[in-house]
Formats: sequence, C-alpha cells, structure tokens
Amino acid sequence: MFADKVLLITGGTGSFGNAVLDRFLDSDIGEIRIFSRDEKKQDDMRHQYHSPKIKYYIGDVRSPSTLKEAFYGVDYVFHSAALKQVPSCEFFPMEAVKTNIIGTDNVLNAAIEAGVKKVICLSTDKAAYPINAMGTSKAMMEKVMVAKARMLSEDKIQICGTRYGNVACSRGSVIPLFVEQIKAGEPLTVTEPEMTRFIMTLEEAVELVVFAFEFGSSGDILVQKAPACTVKTLALALCELFSYKEGIKIIGMRHGEKMYETLLTREESRFAKDMGNYYCIPPDNRDLNYDSYMTKGMKKKRVKEFNSDNANQLGVKEMQEKLLTIPYIQKELSKYKEV
Repeated sequence: MFADKVLLITGGTGSFGNAVLDRFLDSDIGEIRIFSRDEKKQDDMRHQYHSPKIKYYIGDVRSPSTLKEAFYGVDYVFHSAALKQVPSCEFFPMEAVKTNIIGTDNVLNAAIEAGVKKVICLSTDKAAYPINAMGTSKAMMEKVMVAKARMLSEDKIQICGTRYGNVACSRGSVIPLFVEQIKAGEPLTVTEPEMTRFIMTLEEAVELVVFAFEFGSSGDILVQKAPACTVKTLALALCELFSYKEGIKIIGMRHGEKMYETLLTREESRFAKDMGNYYCIPPDNRDLNYDSYMTKGMKKKRVKEFNSDNANQLGVKEMQEKLLTIPYIQKELSKYKEV
C-alpha cells in the first residue's frame, strides 16, 4: 500500500519517527520525509540511517511556508509533531495552542493544498476528559481534524486520527527516567503508586497508525485496546529486571496529572465501533441545522468508558514480559549486567 509512495512525518525526529523508519525502510516505500525544526536530531538520524529513501526538511508546523515546501509531491502524512510534556504545557499553555492546535490546522491546510491523499493525526489519551493544557490542546486538535474531515470529500483527502496511551520508552517518558535512576543508584521517583496508565510499545504505536491508514475513514479516531498497569507495578517490574535494591521514593503528583487516563469516553463509547483489537470513534456528521436533531436526538445504549482503571491490568511478571520485548530495555539490561 506504500509502494513507491512518498510519506512525510511531522515531528519525524522523535521516537515515533524513528520507529516508522525502522518499520518501513526495508519495504518498497518510495521516500520518507522527516519534517522537524531540530537540525541536531536530523543530523543524528543521518548518521544512524544511511538510506537514500530518507529526505530531511527543516521547518516548523507553526510556519505554513515551510510546510508548503515540504509537502510538494507527498502522498501520505503522519502528523506527530506536538508539545507532549504535561508540566511544560501547564506553564506555557499558549505554546501548546500554537503547536498542537494551530500547527495541526497548518498541516491539514498544507496537505489539502498539496493534494495529499491521506493524513493520520496522532493524539493522546489526555485528550479525553482533559484537565491539563496538553490534553486540552490535543482535544482541540482532534476537533480541528474532525471539522476539516467533515468539510471535505474523501475523494479529495482522507483525514483521520489515532489516540494513544503511554508509549513505553518514548522520549521524555517515565521508563527511560527510571532506567537512568537505576544506573545512577538512586531510588525510582514514583509520583503516586496507584496511578494507572495505558502501556503500549513504539511498535504497537506504529501498527495503530498503519491500521488507521488501512481501515480508517475521514473523521475517525482509532484507539487500541491497550492494557494498563499502576506506576508502582511498572517500577517494581524494572527493579526486578535489573535486580535493583534501592526501591522507590514517592514524590507526589505533578502539575496537571490524573490518577487514571481515558482512551474512550462514556459519550464516545455509545457510538464507537468494535474492531477487534481496536475501537473506532466515528465523527458526528450532523450539521448546524439544530432543529433536525434537537427535537429527534439519537438513541444509543448506555455504556462505560474505557480507561486505565478498567482496562486489562498487567501484573509485575506480565509487565516484565512486555518490557523485555522492547529493544531499549534489552540494550540497557545488557549494558547494566556488564558493569
């Protein structure tokens, strides 16, 4: 399906972009464009990946002119550029607005103008019932995506999204922090032991995007039925894997954190389609002719949300098994045992 096609990844120097390269470089894809504002990370990727299929574009999703240049001749777009750190977005919410909301609008406008066939926008569980600036900006990003999809024929462009839980070992996530604390001989800093989070690997994140690419229609948001665990379980699993005895230190919740995250809200679950390992949240395509649905409405059964408290909970051993499938953990374990 990607044979001889041109794929562009916004925020392509991040963990997701690297995972996409690992997934597609040896396939029959024609070209992969890495679009980001970080020239240092692009240079690092040039030294890591020696492939003529990869093209690098310096630019920013906040800048429509740089997007226009990069999008010429592109068939498909994976839009992963975002401000993702909850605390930093709490202190600088307008920066989250500029990148996550306005930046997404810029990306979609550039894609439409360039004749791109399909765009997949990456969102987060923090967009469901958002309580922090990062989640709120991502919720608005989803609204922008759905609104654009509603206005345009699928014959012109398909725009759909994916919503993730925590992606294990992605840049800035808690697992690399815990590993660095283990290497430094420090206790693992746990915010709140009973806090739960969805857990998925980078490979699963890429597969969700590919699934959305294959089966998603315009305006859809695709969600993986990911398992979850408590932060304490994750910390204990790492301690046992590394035979680490310093234990954990409880430091309290950070700015804007929740005790649990939601991938599918109660309201969305009323209309969501079960697709096996995934849920599909279709768009509400009713228009602004209020009377036609204010008087009639839409009847659906009451169902519960899908969150990290009621998802399948991984125990310590199951979490260890999942961690051992991740190349980063395999590499760090090997180095740690050599010391």
